Amino acid sequence: MKNEQLIIFDTTLRDGEQSPGAAMTKEEKVRIARQLERLGVNVIEAGFAAASPGDFDAIHAVAEVVKESTVCSLARANEKDIRRAGEAIKPAKMGRIHTFIATSPIHMVNKLRMTPDQVLERAVDAVKWALEYTDDVEFSAEDAVRSDMDFLIKVFDAVIEAGAKTINVPDTVGYSIPALWGERMQQLISQVKDANKVIWSTHCHNDLGMAVANSLAAVMAGARQVECTINGLGERAGNASLEEIVMAVRTRKDVFKLETSIDTNQIVPTSKLVSTITGYPVQPNKAVVGANAFAHESGIHQDGVLKHRETYEIMRAEDVGWGANKLTLGKLSGRNAFRSRLTELGIELEGEEAINSAFARFKELADKKSEIFDEDLHALVSDEFVSDTTEYFRLSYLQVCSQTGEVPHAVITVLDRGVEKRAEAYGGGPVDAAFKAIESIVKSEAELLLYSVNNITSGTDAQGEVTVRLAKGGRIVNGQGADTDIVVASVKAYLNGLNKLCSKSERAHPQV
Repeated sequence: MKNEQLIIFDTTLRDGEQSPGAAMTKEEKVRIARQLERLGVNVIEAGFAAASPGDFDAIHAVAEVVKESTVCSLARANEKDIRRAGEAIKPAKMGRIHTFIATSPIHMVNKLRMTPDQVLERAVDAVKWALEYTDDVEFSAEDAVRSDMDFLIKVFDAVIEAGAKTINVPDTVGYSIPALWGERMQQLISQVKDANKVIWSTHCHNDLGMAVANSLAAVMAGARQVECTINGLGERAGNASLEEIVMAVRTRKDVFKLETSIDTNQIVPTSKLVSTITGYPVQPNKAVVGANAFAHESGIHQDGVLKHRETYEIMRAEDVGWGANKLTLGKLSGRNAFRSRLTELGIELEGEEAINSAFARFKELADKKSEIFDEDLHALVSDEFVSDTTEYFRLSYLQVCSQTGEVPHAVITVLDRGVEKRAEAYGGGPVDAAFKAIESIVKSEAELLLYSVNNITSGTDAQGEVTVRLAKGGRIVNGQGADTDIVVASVKAYLNGLNKLCSKSERAHPQV
């Protein structure tokens, strides 16, 4: 007997980018969407069309290129939002509108200022408006975890009758625990009148560290769609991790008896792409995609694995994409081979000038490193995807001096709107000195919220990837830079962040 299908609904591009500083450009969203499609995600929630013109354009662009996955836009339960979402997904081969309204007393009273009857009426109207654009309508009861059960049942009865095809039960604030969440899902499925006519979904936040456990409890209770994100990205403590959900279901088929459409070999490449674009590094001990996920330090464990892998490993590293990321190109490789590999990775550069620029940097990198990896390539071409951000500042020259017993010193020349400006400064370390020298030139007065260094690949010749998070005037941006020299990477990241802060172009999901 064939197992049932579990629908994987990925909201990295919507809920995931609500992480501070994780807002993406249209081009970045399209890159990730292509990879999610390659991963085998069933539904890609590409954004919140009414949030901004940038988010609308990004959803529209994703809808134009994605063919194998359903493209979804979130919308509040009001006519303006829903019509905006409908227009955004119009080019999609398969499109969905995901509308929501809060159903808990605390939200209805303090946020919506609406009575339960008004909420019920609005929910039904929202579904009907959405049906004018697509027959694939999902309804969510925001803060279902703190909603009255009888009222939830009443709302779900009404929206199913109105035509909703998917009913999502979210733990919006990450408040539940697995036993109670599974029980709530089971009660809803057993008591909602036409429960068998819809797909039941769950969307769990990780505030108490139980998003994945709660999601799986809902699946055990009958949910057949899980809303999740790559690397568990999301606002506050994040969302349920796609990779953990998928591998739990795959590894424990004896328990779940479900299948997914996910190509698990694409999990690690997708994780690394999302990490690179958002600037959120993956913690080393993160399940499935962390650098240490398949490492064994204990002698007892090492001995067991060498004798028989399954003594301590319940998954194979290669099954989730580890070890399959080496690029078989070198400094003697030609432009066509380089372009072909970009296409295989879902990277599309527009115009010969962009190809030539990326290829030139590839040759430079190949002279510095003995082995090139796919992650190197993603980092290398990221600079080509900043068409909506003016490059006000560019590194022209950098010299740093750091030695025992001496205060680190940096000399830097920056092209400031085409004009070369030189400065020098002392600091607590070479990076600090370089940043102070930059600030003496640009005088941005930006606040440095985060400085993070992550090696893109292994080895002492690996590129270092630096992320800086800058804040100014209520706006938060991430700047990224990669180089085999970590100080150079740091300076690139800082200047990249400053360029984003200075740019008047609207990001896909502006964080103001």
